[in-house]
Amino acid sequence: MKNTLLNVKSAFTEYFKEREAEINGSLLAVLSGENLLFLGPPGTAKTLLAKNICQAIEGGQFFNYLLTSFSTPEEIFGPLSLKALEEDEFRRKIDGCLPTAHLALLDEIFKASSAILNSLLTLLNEHKYHNGREIVDVPLLSVFGASNELPEEDESLEALYDRFLFRYRLAYIQDDENFKSLLFRTPGDFEPALQISVLEIEKLRARAENLPVDPDVELIITELRRALQLREIEISDRRWKKVVQVLKVAACSSGCPTVDRTMALLLQHMLWNLPEEREAIRKTVFELVVSGGISTEKLRLDAGDLKAAIRIALINDLPVGVLCDSCGEEFNLRQEVEAHHNTHQNHSYKLKREGASRIYPYDNLIREIDSLQESSGKTATLSPAQKDIFENEYEDLAGRVKGVKKRFEEERELLRKLMEANIWLSTLDRNEALLLHDTRSEELSEIEALMKEIRSVLGLQTRPAGPAEAEAKAEAKVSVSDSSSSSPGFMKGLGSRFKLR
Repeated sequence: MKNTLLNVKSAFTEYFKEREAEINGSLLAVLSGENLLFLGPPGTAKTLLAKNICQAIEGGQFFNYLLTSFSTPEEIFGPLSLKALEEDEFRRKIDGCLPTAHLALLDEIFKASSAILNSLLTLLNEHKYHNGREIVDVPLLSVFGASNELPEEDESLEALYDRFLFRYRLAYIQDDENFKSLLFRTPGDFEPALQISVLEIEKLRARAENLPVDPDVELIITELRRALQLREIEISDRRWKKVVQVLKVAACSSGCPTVDRTMALLLQHMLWNLPEEREAIRKTVFELVVSGGISTEKLRLDAGDLKAAIRIALINDLPVGVLCDSCGEEFNLRQEVEAHHNTHQNHSYKLKREGASRIYPYDNLIREIDSLQESSGKTATLSPAQKDIFENEYEDLAGRVKGVKKRFEEERELLRKLMEANIWLSTLDRNEALLLHDTRSEELSEIEALMKEIRSVLGLQTRPAGPAEAEAKAEAKVSVSDSSSSSPGFMKGLGSRFKLR
């Protein structure tokens, strides 16, 4: 099955330029029994692609129709049977119409009348057609819908739109060489060299049912659902259930023993409702799949916060005592002055030095203190208690950085191998995933430079950790929770220890 699919895909991509993702989605939709929607202008080979996908199915019957607001059920489901009417039965002659097709393309599908919609919804979702008193099992593998625009706000049309799990936005060919190939070099007729039988497809689905799903895929889907909810992108429970089944079929047809996380990259084509949501969903999916969603940006922010907290602690000692001119309270630490100002914002202050009588508002006082601190040239130091806390925070963060770096180094080759085994990823997807991984590695190098600065400020000596210690730290510190934006801020945690704002 895998070799057959690779040969079929190769033939299609050679003929249909700049349609690799759409070809992959079309074949996978047929294999998994889901429906696919093409959004885009006319003349983008939607009909030709769907027709030839059907020809790749052995013995497949293809049904194609352009719907209008005036289309009648007879045009789609067949004319009424006169013989049945003589027997007082309402039944259609469905031969050669949609209920007997294996693959169908319904152009301008959202222009279907309400009379067509009711039967179409049941047919798309349950693959059954109510023909009079009889319920007919429809052999449909997949229905391809095509439209130039999204459906208007209408409950029936929204329900129809939700039936299309795969969604692709098509555009005209962009590359000049591909355009010239289309016009001057590509032969006019195309027929797939190999075919897949319906029986093989049924066996594939049966095998896929029991295929295990890796735990990190479960986590990716859960995190993705949460991220989409935060963006107010709602996905129905029915779609999520279907998505998992598609991933199982994708893994099984690729010859993979489990649904690994590279299969989750296919989610980008199954979750958007509006075209403007596509890029945000694609980015989120890639972020979660590459290294399990660990955010190097969060590590960088944590390192920056630690450096800032140390800097604040170093300048906490006042170069001269401060006296509140309003209430007479004395201060020796900057944080004490700040806390007093937060409570009594109208108070003014004096500096405790011989002959000093000038009164300062709070903002002017801080500027004067900074100036005195800089001109004194006095080396700032941390108290033993402060140093211990900052060293512990540094070691904790250093362990996380080291663990993530180790995981990144080990993971690139694994990620590459998994993507090579996944036959449903486009070349663009593979390249983008590896590029994102390399970008993350570069970000880690920048974080390591920042950690080196912090180590220097704290006066720590480099000491190599033993293998057991390093492994323990990596296990303890590396987790997908690094990607969570809801985790408490690092600076906030330090602030609670030092009462810093």
